[in-house]
Amino acid sequence: MQKYLEKYLLPVAMILGITFHKQLAVFSPVIPYLLSLMLFITYCRVSWSDIKLTKFHYILLAIQYIGSALVYLILRQFNEVLAQASMICVLTATATSAPVVAGILGGSISVTAAFSIISNLSVAFIAPVFLSLIGESGEQISLASSFWHILVQVMPILIVPFLLSFILLKTAPAVHRKIQSAQIISFYLWAAALTVVIGNVTQYVRLQDDGDYTLELLIAAASLAICLFQFLFGRRIGARFGRTVAGGQGLGQKNTVLAIWLTQTYLNPLATLGPGTYVLWQNLVNSWQIWRHAKRKDQK
Repeated sequence: MQKYLEKYLLPVAMILGITFHKQLAVFSPVIPYLLSLMLFITYCRVSWSDIKLTKFHYILLAIQYIGSALVYLILRQFNEVLAQASMICVLTATATSAPVVAGILGGSISVTAAFSIISNLSVAFIAPVFLSLIGESGEQISLASSFWHILVQVMPILIVPFLLSFILLKTAPAVHRKIQSAQIISFYLWAAALTVVIGNVTQYVRLQDDGDYTLELLIAAASLAICLFQFLFGRRIGARFGRTVAGGQGLGQKNTVLAIWLTQTYLNPLATLGPGTYVLWQNLVNSWQIWRHAKRKDQK
């Protein structure tokens, strides 16, 4: 039953989000709490002794932040919303499920987990800089005030779960071990959060429907191109360090729930179509990778 749910929960969540978008709108305030709980469970899963940051991780971080800035600066010349949607697809942190997928594909779980953690933690400090510079609030109040406002809201969601998991490890190791053995809960929380954010994206698109879907199609196409590029480029960088799978998952598999929440909160809501469609693209890529990996194993 569990394997069946894991296989079909993504399409079910997306269908529910699209179908019941009006009803799901009331659950928007719970998204930050679901994000924090998901990260807390993920952090409890990690064995800190196995995590060592290397040059490989710092290169991926540089691509994540410098790449997102370049994407935005290039595309803003054509359309601001397209630029925001594309930028957030590069800027957002690695998915908390990336280490699991990396393990399925025969990659290093600890290396991917290390990058997932540092990626999510660093976004708490870097994202407010980006969002305060290009978001709506940056035009209404000073840059410093905007940065501080965003930082105060984002940090508890990404930093507090990390601190709590560490405190729990030191003060209540037995409870910490129980949470480690209940990682499937994080998967179901992700599905619940995804259902709500997909509902929010659908609701906004429906409200803004003017019969012209040119921009929406451009955002979806840009999201697909960025997704494929990040997986491919991440694998090529990882190959240089003997971490092909970790590179692809670390750079390509994104925390799209976080990306959608940040976009809806601080950027043009229509830009949520970027990470919204990225959900579909990255899961198609992961499904293909897992299928190909299983096929190669069967041939041996």
